[in-house]
Amino acid sequence: MCNESPLVKSFVAGSFSGTCSTILFQPLDLVKTRLQTTITIPSSSSVGMLATVGKVVRNERLFGLWKGMTPSIYRCVPGVGLYFSSLNWLKTNFCEGQPGALEAIMLGVVARTITGITMIPITVIKTRYESGVYSYNSMREAVCSIYMKEGARGLTCGLIPTLLRDAPFSGLYLMFYTQTKKRVPQRYMEGSMAPPVHFTCGVLAGIMASMVTQPFDVVKTKMQLYPHKFTSFYQAIWYVNKKYGPQGYFKGLVPRMLRRTLMAAMAWTVYEQITKSFGLK
Repeated sequence: MCNESPLVKSFVAGSFSGTCSTILFQPLDLVKTRLQTTITIPSSSSVGMLATVGKVVRNERLFGLWKGMTPSIYRCVPGVGLYFSSLNWLKTNFCEGQPGALEAIMLGVVARTITGITMIPITVIKTRYESGVYSYNSMREAVCSIYMKEGARGLTCGLIPTLLRDAPFSGLYLMFYTQTKKRVPQRYMEGSMAPPVHFTCGVLAGIMASMVTQPFDVVKTKMQLYPHKFTSFYQAIWYVNKKYGPQGYFKGLVPRMLRRTLMAAMAWTVYEQITKSFGLK
């Protein structure tokens, strides 16, 4: 299969990198969702993280930190594969594989928009699994329950903030990542130094992109957990500001920044190595 086409190879490489990073960093995503679900804002993000981890472990045991793993795998594995294959096709056909800063932003935005729209039902289920607000025994039960109570709209709630979160994140991330790599001497981009260099570039890119897009993640969580309360994007924005103030838009920033940064850095590092072995570089 991997000898057929660059698109297939990119999809396989992206899916494999997505599997590794999803399994490893799922607890951070769960903690982020729980922090955004809580009514009060912790005085410190780091204390909030530790308190949330402790509460989950006490009430749901250690493996409770991996709650929502099934929808995360369903979402991230094909999602990351689709993102990388879309990105590879766009780079090859529109900028000869060497995007500039603005081109990188546009390519990342388009690729993530395609992925976000395709995977939005799984994103809704994943958020609800992690929140502790809903209790589903299986993916099928979750789909049936949401569809029966909320209709098809329930499986796409929060689409606008999801795209406003993910599309700019991917565009900004790809720009920061590609521009950072260009500033690294070529001798460090080959041999044994390549993986840690790619990982470091990914970490720096993830930190900057996460901070810019965090408010949309908070709004997305509110809309997906309480669809009857928040029927519009602007209503959720107004509620968060009125209830928590401007700081409310940054609830869960620390675990999300850690997860998105490390996950993206690992995904790109694994992807770079696999595509090199597939002969795409």
